[in-house]
Amino acid sequence: MKKSIELLVILAVSLVTPSVASAQAAGGAGALGSFLPLILIFVFFYLFLIRPQQKKSKEHQKSLSALKKGDKVITSGGIYATVNAVRDNVLDIKIADGVNVQIAKQSITTVMTKDAEKQAKAPDVVKK
Repeated sequence: MKKSIELLVILAVSLVTPSVASAQAAGGAGALGSFLPLILIFVFFYLFLIRPQQKKSKEHQKSLSALKKGDKVITSGGIYATVNAVRDNVLDIKIADGVNVQIAKQSITTVMTKDAEKQAKAPDVVKK
């Protein structure tokens, strides 16, 4: 990924440099040539920053809407919990034996999958 970004930057610079030099030599002629660097920068930002962030946001919203009883989650405060009940935008979660808390659904940062649970090594309280 890093190499592809570097190659794209090198390509953009090599395409932009001659067009800027020719536009300056022609006395400002060629409005498209002067806007080409801005267009390339916008395309770069869209492809490598905006679009991936939108995809990540959609996936997160999808995982929040699919929450159900028994799912293991991590809150924005770093608390490992198990979902006991889902009501509209409020979750009733269990963070320890006999300790139930109600939180806003938006405060969930991660819904634990089997692979993520193994990597995170959740505390024994959550595994019960």
